[in-house]
Amino acid sequence: MNKKILKYIRIVVTIAIPCLFVWFLIIGPYLEFKNNEKIMREAAERYYQLNEDKLPTGKRIATVSLKTLFDKSFIKNDFYLPYSKKPCSVTESWVKVRQRESGSYDYYTYLQCGPLKSNVDHTGPKIILNGDSEITLNLGNEYKEPGIKSVKDNVDGKMSNDSVTIDSSKVDTSKIGTYEVTYSAQDNMKNKTTVIRKVNVVQKLNTTIKQEIGENGIYKGYAVNNYFRFSGMLFRIVGLDGDNIKIVTANDVANVNYDGIDEWLDYFYEHIADSSKKYLVKNKYCYGDIASNNIHGNTECPNKTKDKYVYILSNKEINESRDEAGKTYLLSSTITWTANASDKETAWAVKDLFINGTQTMGFQREYNFGIRPVLTIKGDSLIVSGDGSVKNPYSLGELPKAKADEFLNTRYSGEYLTYSGYTWRIIESDTDGTTKVIAETPINLATDKQTIMYETDGEVQIYNPTEKGNIGYTINKKVGDTVNEKYFVTKEVTVPIYKTVAKYKEEIKSKKYKVKFAAPNMYEMHTASKGEVSWGYWLINSSEQEYRKYFISNIGIVVYVQTPTSFEQYVRPVGYLDKKVKIVSGSGTELDPYKISK
Repeated sequence: MNKKILKYIRIVVTIAIPCLFVWFLIIGPYLEFKNNEKIMREAAERYYQLNEDKLPTGKRIATVSLKTLFDKSFIKNDFYLPYSKKPCSVTESWVKVRQRESGSYDYYTYLQCGPLKSNVDHTGPKIILNGDSEITLNLGNEYKEPGIKSVKDNVDGKMSNDSVTIDSSKVDTSKIGTYEVTYSAQDNMKNKTTVIRKVNVVQKLNTTIKQEIGENGIYKGYAVNNYFRFSGMLFRIVGLDGDNIKIVTANDVANVNYDGIDEWLDYFYEHIADSSKKYLVKNKYCYGDIASNNIHGNTECPNKTKDKYVYILSNKEINESRDEAGKTYLLSSTITWTANASDKETAWAVKDLFINGTQTMGFQREYNFGIRPVLTIKGDSLIVSGDGSVKNPYSLGELPKAKADEFLNTRYSGEYLTYSGYTWRIIESDTDGTTKVIAETPINLATDKQTIMYETDGEVQIYNPTEKGNIGYTINKKVGDTVNEKYFVTKEVTVPIYKTVAKYKEEIKSKKYKVKFAAPNMYEMHTASKGEVSWGYWLINSSEQEYRKYFISNIGIVVYVQTPTSFEQYVRPVGYLDKKVKIVSGSGTELDPYKISK
C-alpha cells in the first residue's frame, strides 16, 4: 500500500479515536440528557393542558414532579444516567410553570441524573442563623428567638430577613426534651430551603434536687420521685453533697462478706460504662466504728474515707433519710451492709425489719450480705429526660442508645433483654464476644417440681455439672427443657471452692466445666435478689466443709447451710449468649427490655 495512504490512514485514526471518546463520554450523554429534558417539558405541557385548574395565576408557581409524570403515564419510559442502570431522581426532578403578564406560560425543567443536572435555578436561598444551630436552655427559662443573620439566593441575590418564616411553636421550656425551630425561605422560583435549630431543654442535676428537697437536703421517707438511671442501672438519689449529688443502687447488686467490700467495689467500678464514668467525681465517704448504744438514730460520721469513686452508705445517711415516722426508702427486705462496724468481729447491717423489731443489727463480718454501691455525680450534669419516677427516671443520656442490628455484646452491664419468655440481665460481655446474662427470676424447669435439691451421697456436696443428682448437673440439663437454647453457647464456667465459709476472692481452689447453663456466683454483678419476692435460688459457690451449701433464701439473703438436711430451691440460671446475637428493638430497661435475634 502506498506510504502516503498509510500515513493518511494513521492521521485519520489518530483524530477519529479521540473524537469517538469525546462523543461517547460527553456529546452522546449530553444529547441524551437534553432529549430527556425535552420529553419532560412536553409531558408537563400535556399534563397542564389536561389539568388547567392546576395552572398558576399571578406570581404563583406550580410544580409537577417527574414521579407524577411517570405515575400519570405522561412519560412511558424511565430515565437513566447515560450508559448506566442508575435511574434519574423522580422526586428531585421537576417542571415548574409560571404565568407571564401576557397570560402565556413559561416552563422550567430540572432533571437530575447522578452528576448530570439541568442548568436551571433549583437551589433555595442560603439561610445563616444568628447564634448556634443548637442551644441549651434550663427548664422553665424563656426561649428568646435569636433570629437569622442573613438570607441570600444564588440567583435572586440578597433577600430580606422578613422573607424567612420562623416556626418555634413546638418549643416547650416547661418540659425536658429536644425541640426544633424551623426557618424556611423561598426564592422567586419557589425553591425552598429549611434550616433547623435544635433547642435542648435541660436542667442541672443539682438544681433539680434543690427544688425537690431544699438547699442542703436529703430525700426522706418513702420517696417516689428520686429514681435515676445511670450506666444501665437503676439508682436512687440520696441527696446533695455540696454541689454534687450522691446516688445509690436501687437494690442489692451482689452479696459480699464485710471485709471483702472494698475490693469488690473495685470490681463494681470496672463494670460502669466508660461514657458514664466521666460524670463521676471522687468523694470522701462516711465510715467507722459505732457502738451499739449509738447505732439507732445516729447521724454522726466517725471517719471519712480517702477519695473514692464508689463506696456504700453509712448509718448516718440511712438515719438522715428517715421521716418523722422513721420510714425510709433505703431499706429493703434483704439484709444490706452499711459502712459502719461495731468491732473487729462484727459490722452493722440494715433491713426493713429484723425479728427483734429493729432495722439495724450487728453480724459477723464473714457473712455475705447485700451490697448497694454509692456514687457521686457531678452536680452540674444536665438531665436530658425523666421526671424522677420509677417508670421514667432522671437520665443524663450518657449511654448511646442501642440501634437495630447492633450486637448485644456492645451493650452495658445491668441492661435488660427478653428471650424465650423470660427477662434476662446483662452481667458482662466476654472477650470472645459472648454476653453473660442472668435470668431476672427463676425459670420453669418443665417438671412436676420447680425446686431441686442435692440428690447425691456424701457429706461434702460441691457444685458439679458432671455428677448426676448434683444441683449443677440438673441445672445444665433441665434449663434447656424450658429455655430455647438456640442463642446460648457452651462455655467454660468456674466453680469457686472455699475451705469453710465463702469469702470474696478467698477460694482455696476452683474447678472448670463446660456447660450452657449454671447457677450464679454470689459475687458477680446483678446476682442478688431484689428482696421483694418469695423464692430462693441455688448459687454456684461451694465449700469443702461438711454439708455446707449456698443459696439465696426466700427473703433474698445468702444462706450458709451446714446440716445434712435436704433443701430445695429454685433455679435462676446464668448463661452466655452467642456473639452473633443482635438487638432488634427495645431500650434495655426493665420496662422496655431489648428484643434480640441472631
